[in-house]
Amino acid sequence: MIQPDARSRFTMNDLSLVLEGASGVRPATDDVAIRLLDVDLDDLLDQPKVAEKVRTAGPPGPSTSLFFYVLIRQALVHHDIPDRRMADYCASLLRDFGQGDRAHRVAPMDDHKHTYLVDIMSAAAASDGDRRFRVLVHLGNYALWLSGVFPEHIDSKQSRRGGPGLSYYDALGGLGYSEASGHPLADQVGMTDVYRTAGDRFSALRSALNDVSKTLNLRPA
Repeated sequence: MIQPDARSRFTMNDLSLVLEGASGVRPATDDVAIRLLDVDLDDLLDQPKVAEKVRTAGPPGPSTSLFFYVLIRQALVHHDIPDRRMADYCASLLRDFGQGDRAHRVAPMDDHKHTYLVDIMSAAAASDGDRRFRVLVHLGNYALWLSGVFPEHIDSKQSRRGGPGLSYYDALGGLGYSEASGHPLADQVGMTDVYRTAGDRFSALRSALNDVSKTLNLRPA
């Protein structure tokens, strides 16, 4: 299950980049932890000059967790979603779904692969208990991944084949997250607030990720 853990996965190199972006001087590795004692990391991550440093850093560069978090955090604030935990979640989603065929599976080792939202809807209808919860979460995640990162691909398919547009993804993705937020497991895993916000603000989340996708010129594999 995708967790809002991007910030907890920052590497020592990530932290050095953030401090360098804020001060203009890259700290020695031994000084990073000491320097961080005197600052609020979240405040540093919100600074435009830190974001610019993360975007333009040369090798070895930032981890995908830091890179996506900074870009998504800026985009979400622009779309009036200031919740840092939501930025964490979306960054983790892009990081994990970008690996192999993870985006097509409810869980990394799940036996079934899904290509279409309607298939995930059918799987949710045929499931109950914990499985239903996880499938509903995946419905929201997959809809946000497709419509947030690859909107031009969706628009192209709609114009060429009459496929569903972005509003379809907004509706089903929002439904998946909203239904998941009301499941008892959401509270047990501490994700009720994230899923509720994602369900209520799905269109805004998708638009924010559209901005990130445009900046990075992402294309489907």
